[in-house]
Amino acid sequence: MSAADFTEIDLMEYSMIQRQRSRCAVMLAMLTALASGLAQAKPAFVGPDVSGVYDCTGEDDHEGPYTGTVTLELVRSQSYGVFGAYSFKLEVPGYGAYPGHAAARGRQMAIHFANIDPATKDYGTGIASFSKRKGGKWTFQKHYYEPEFKGGNFGRENCVQR
Repeated sequence: MSAADFTEIDLMEYSMIQRQRSRCAVMLAMLTALASGLAQAKPAFVGPDVSGVYDCTGEDDHEGPYTGTVTLELVRSQSYGVFGAYSFKLEVPGYGAYPGHAAARGRQMAIHFANIDPATKDYGTGIASFSKRKGGKWTFQKHYYEPEFKGGNFGRENCVQR
């Protein structure tokens, strides 16, 4: 087909279709940029920052009473709104270190921890509730469950910020 085969109406329709395609492409680019900006924008962390070193006393169902030290550190780049992300480390004399991580919503925190010696199968998940003492120090109570340690285990800890 040559240009002579097209009517003036055909050429006008073709031109209109091209303009619509161009507008669609521009709108798609704008929507993509907007969606990308929305996905990247997150609210600032406004939850309580419970970072610090804590002295703990615990009661383990298999091992009995124990003492330990917990260190919590806020991972600010992964925290937003009321949701906090933390690195976690429990150190218990005679048992070793239990590094892990935690996710918090306000004053509630879920904690995963594991002894550095994987042969012990001494790992688990805990849930903690935080409150403030009169002097402004944080305290928390944690209940934990260990599915494989000595056939399954549980316990609790009470911890006070230094």
